[in-house]
Amino acid sequence: MTDNLRTPPTGPAHHQRPFSRDPGRWEKERSRALRTGHIRDHTCTARCELELVHEHTAWGWLAWIVPGDGSMPEIPQQIGVLTPAATRIQRLAVRWLTRRPAQRITSRSPRISAVAVGLIGLVAGLFAMAHRVPADVALPAMLLAPLLAEYLPGCLDARAREHVRSVEGDGACRYLQRLAALHTSLVQAAAGSDRHELRRSAEIGQHLLWDAAGLLQTQNTRSASPDLIARERLMLQLADQVAEILQRSADGDLTRKPGRLLGP
Repeated sequence: MTDNLRTPPTGPAHHQRPFSRDPGRWEKERSRALRTGHIRDHTCTARCELELVHEHTAWGWLAWIVPGDGSMPEIPQQIGVLTPAATRIQRLAVRWLTRRPAQRITSRSPRISAVAVGLIGLVAGLFAMAHRVPADVALPAMLLAPLLAEYLPGCLDARAREHVRSVEGDGACRYLQRLAALHTSLVQAAAGSDRHELRRSAEIGQHLLWDAAGLLQTQNTRSASPDLIARERLMLQLADQVAEILQRSADGDLTRKPGRLLGP
């Protein structure tokens, strides 16, 4: 897939393992999954709904399956890429989409939730009316609560998916995992920096990652290979330029004008 591309600049092994910058976090998430969810082991069938551990990043997320043998997964089960220039509301929407209860909902759960909310609403409504809240205010609220509990989560999920592109499958995730590692190095270089070149490189990297996720959603890695290779080349060039800028900054040599960053 890389078509003899140059090796990217050395640095942390971003995303080669879950929570590569915080190994202790994986052990905590694995312990939680063992207690509360279904993990990949000899009891799994094709219909198993495995527990997913979401690793959130500045650009989206990686979803990992917890192996039952205690090993660490090497390839994410799913990778989601946030839309470029995402607003705070859009980022919160993606957090909602990857909430933990969403991985354990069954076909009966929405109706059970609606019944529970209905009972709570009934008690709350009766309590409110006992304290002189008008019935024409309390009764509609009591009726609407179960409907909102059943249908609102699905509506919010649909709206949140408008702001993210997610891919699954070993081939697609392996490619996007590699591209995401390069982009993460750009994001970290730009974090807290006032240099336009570094911030611009991170912006372009997000566009490249978003475009690659779009290609992988509609095509397989073989048919999309030329376009994917082109985007990986651009990402590598950005990583090279950023590494050069950081090296000159470390050496105190800021007199030479850096090369022009690539356009989106």
